[in-house]
Amino acid sequence: MGGSHSREDLELSDSDAESQQEEEDSYQDVSTETPEKSSSAGRNRPKTPSSFDEVESKLKALKLKYPSTTTQTQQSPNPNFKNGVKLYLHIGGNTPKAKWVTSEKLTSYSFIKTSKINGQNEEEEEEEEESESEEVAWWVLKVSTKIRAKVAVEMQLKTLKEQRRVDFVAEGVWAMKFFSDEDYKLFNSMYQDCLFENTFGYESNEANKVKVYGKDFVGWADPGKADDSMWEDAEDEFLKSPGSATPASGNQDLREEFEEAANGGIQSLALGALDNSFLVGDSGIQVVKNFSHGIHGKGVYVNFGGGSHSSGSNLVHSTPKKALLMRAETNMLLMSPMNEGKLHSTGLHQLDIETGKIITEWKFEKDGTDITMRDIANDSKGAQLDPSGSTFLGLDDNRLCRWDMRDRHGIVQNLASANTPVLNWTQGHQFSRGTNFQCFASTGDGSIVVGSLDGKIRLYSTNSMRQAKTAFPGLGSPITHVDVTFDGKWILGTTDTYLILICSLFTDKDGKTKTGFNGRMGNRIAAPRLLKLTPLDSHLAGVNNKFQKAQFSWVTENGKQERHLVATVGKFSVIWNFQQVKNGSHECYRNQEGLKSCYCYKIVLKDDSIVDSRFMHDKFAVSDSPEAPLVIATPMKVSSFSISSRR
Repeated sequence: MGGSHSREDLELSDSDAESQQEEEDSYQDVSTETPEKSSSAGRNRPKTPSSFDEVESKLKALKLKYPSTTTQTQQSPNPNFKNGVKLYLHIGGNTPKAKWVTSEKLTSYSFIKTSKINGQNEEEEEEEEESESEEVAWWVLKVSTKIRAKVAVEMQLKTLKEQRRVDFVAEGVWAMKFFSDEDYKLFNSMYQDCLFENTFGYESNEANKVKVYGKDFVGWADPGKADDSMWEDAEDEFLKSPGSATPASGNQDLREEFEEAANGGIQSLALGALDNSFLVGDSGIQVVKNFSHGIHGKGVYVNFGGGSHSSGSNLVHSTPKKALLMRAETNMLLMSPMNEGKLHSTGLHQLDIETGKIITEWKFEKDGTDITMRDIANDSKGAQLDPSGSTFLGLDDNRLCRWDMRDRHGIVQNLASANTPVLNWTQGHQFSRGTNFQCFASTGDGSIVVGSLDGKIRLYSTNSMRQAKTAFPGLGSPITHVDVTFDGKWILGTTDTYLILICSLFTDKDGKTKTGFNGRMGNRIAAPRLLKLTPLDSHLAGVNNKFQKAQFSWVTENGKQERHLVATVGKFSVIWNFQQVKNGSHECYRNQEGLKSCYCYKIVLKDDSIVDSRFMHDKFAVSDSPEAPLVIATPMKVSSFSISSRR
């Protein structure tokens, strides 16, 4: 399990004498080792120099050989050396021998526009200008001859202003230290301009930023102009809420309570708020019991092929990718893709959990024509607890709707006589094209948030699915999953490389505080905050592993406040403290450039890729814990962790 800071944050020294020490010392957590301690450790090393470079560095440090001038100590050692930096490489991963080593004491960086990103030599660069007109060109960061990386969010660039340093991923984890504040600022400005152009295809200027983000969202492009007062108000409100009696401290421990082998092939979790939860697998559903310290105990196993309904044996066209609990958790809707690799489905199966049988197969149809859905969701955060619930939400690339299992007159359909019962489209809209919806979620009152392929996040009120009340522009990365708090004040979007946390609160012209679900937010919109892995943790997670299914902890009651956020990436389950993320004065945000990014998290590392990580319902939080247990599922095992405050 990782700590709240990556150990890559160990401060790098400016002096060559100290850099030699850094090559020898293993990294330590920034919270336990200060720069002063690191320097004093060097005095215990053997005093006999082991190389010419070390002799040189010691003479420099003693000022016996080289004059000490402002130009040489504060800026690049060679004032005529353009874009000079000191380059470090992190080696050893997360082993005890991991450390930063000096890769080059003096080198330079440049941003070049090219269609050739990897595997190009210096001679080929001279021919680039002639060929660029024929190929798509990207801005690329080139450092010495060792680094050539496309400027993109995948670099996971992290700024450390106090150290005049940036860390990033480029087939390894690197750090660059600049010799002056001006050099540091220039690099960051150039990097952000290149990132904007690579992401959106426009040159980075004020007019194009307005074109991309819209005039109301200028704070997303320039966080200094954003109205952050809503974040501060939200912190105060959190402390007043009934659920905040237990301090939400970042100083908390995760303790594994249970780990059990599953029947194999777990695809998803369907957590219940009552007695049971469910592990949806390749061939069936395993029922497990809910306890205050997690889920465990093998119960009934429902095999997909054993349904009594005539269509039951045909359930598994492919493994169900979505399981939705309904009717006080006595029924479950299972949606399977039409083809492997495609998310769209033409219908779903209804499972009676008490009998363990598939009771019907439903078909998606509108105006007599078969249609597809890519996702389904409950009407609201607590709708699965309603014993009489018969409606649920549906989403497709260009459709948002509500389905009803009753007929148009509100009568329960006679499933025995129906060939293939058709769901009733009761509310919704088919957009002509271009929305590219990917995912959605509902609030406690049934408002809907939808994430799109272009990164936009739209908010729909309970009254209309035709036009969004608010449409956030996104940052250029597709939204693959979205969640929202019970009160609708906070929205959490998942992208492959970061999470985006949005505050939907605003003050209307009458001075009333509302959410973006209930009114148009105008231009008083807070800048979002990003939740990221440090470059080192991102590299350790693996280049092909992406963030998935970020979610808030689970409450279904007014006045209760979600306390944590959790997401999976490869073998990591990553947990953020929600209050800490919202706290604008938190140490994580100090001296950052651009949008505030939170790197303070805990990691649970599993032996296999994680399928899902979710918090149990708030009712299962015990008195000595600020949160309900966290459930983590891999294909073969399910584990439960409790969160306890350190004493």
